[in-house]
Amino acid sequence: MDLSDIFGQSLNEVFGITALSFRVTGIAVAAAALLAIPLGSLLGLFDFRGKRVLVTLINTLMGLPPVVVGLMLYLLLSRSGALGPLDLLYTPTAMMIAQFIMAIPIIMGLSYSAISAIPQRLVERTISLGATRNQLVIVIIREARVGIMASIVAAFGGAISEVGAIMLVGGNIRYFTRALTTAIVLYTNMGEFGMAIALGLILLSTSFMINLFLTYLQMKDQGTRGPKLPKGVD
Repeated sequence: MDLSDIFGQSLNEVFGITALSFRVTGIAVAAAALLAIPLGSLLGLFDFRGKRVLVTLINTLMGLPPVVVGLMLYLLLSRSGALGPLDLLYTPTAMMIAQFIMAIPIIMGLSYSAISAIPQRLVERTISLGATRNQLVIVIIREARVGIMASIVAAFGGAISEVGAIMLVGGNIRYFTRALTTAIVLYTNMGEFGMAIALGLILLSTSFMINLFLTYLQMKDQGTRGPKLPKGVD
C-alpha cells in the first residue's frame, strides 16, 4: 500500500467518524427537542404544586456527569439488563439514546428559563388587547424563541463534545460506533497524534461554529430588547 492509499484511507475514516458524530448527535438532539421544548414551555407557563422541586431536579440533571448516564444505560442495555433483549449495546442507537438523555434536561431547563424571563407586563398587555389563552401562549413562546433556539444549540454542542457515555455504550468500534471524541482518545493513546490532531481540529471548528451561532442569537436578541446608550451622552 503506497502513501496515497494510506492518505485516502485515513481521509475516508475521518469523514466517516465526522459523519457518524453529526448523525448521532443531530438525531438525538432533535428527538430531545421535540420532547423537552413542550415540557419546558409548560413548566414556564403554569404554576403547580411541586414546581420548585421539579425545577431544582432539572437544574441538577443539567450537570449530570455523562459517564454516569453511560453507566446506567450500559447496565440497562447489557445482556443481563432489562433492555438486553433489544441488542442495542455497542450500536449507534445506544449512543443516540445516551445523548438524548443528556440533552433533555439542558433543552428543558433553558427553555423554561427563556419563557420565565418574559416580562409580566407583556402578558398583561396581550391580555388587555383581548387575546385568548391559546393566543397568549403563542405570543409568549414567540417572544422566547431565541432562548429556546439557544437551548437546542447548547445541547448540540454539549452532546457532540461528550466522550464518557458514548464510549461506554458505543464501544468505540471502528467504522461503526467511533465518534470524534472517542477517536481522539484512542488515537492519542496509540501515539497517532496526526490523526488525533486532525479530528481535534474538526471538533474544535464545530464547537466554534456552534458558539458563534449561539452568540449571534444572543446578540440579535439583545439588539432588539437591550437598552441603548443615546448618542451625545458624556
